[in-house]
Amino acid sequence: YPYVKSVSYPNAKTRHLIGMASRLLSDFGGEVPSDIDALMSLPGVGRKTANVIASVVWEKGVIAVDTHVFRVSHRLGLSDGKTPYAVEQELERYIPENERAIAHHWLILHGRYVCTARKPHCADCPLSPWCREFPLMKA
Repeated sequence: YPYVKSVSYPNAKTRHLIGMASRLLSDFGGEVPSDIDALMSLPGVGRKTANVIASVVWEKGVIAVDTHVFRVSHRLGLSDGKTPYAVEQELERYIPENERAIAHHWLILHGRYVCTARKPHCADCPLSPWCREFPLMKA
């Protein structure tokens, strides 16, 4: 507990980490699985986390959709998906598998520092000519 007490929901995360360690030992021989569904079977692991692990650890061509990826994808017209999973499916249709990991990080960084939720920096954005929101932000 002392190692996770500063994060949000430390009690739940502690339970998940203990449960995850137990399952990794009992069901996966102490190895982190590479399969998305197997990862999602672990306590506390949802689709986004499973995709991040698959991408970063196993170098699989997947895209994890967080709030930044979701927002930027909609603003740029890359997706009209209503859920993170729908956005993930659309992005994976357009982005070649070998470029998905870097595209995922570019979308996150762009959403975090340029295309922010409340006050996007449209004047500094090189993608504003393709942005659906840019005309609305200028008005």
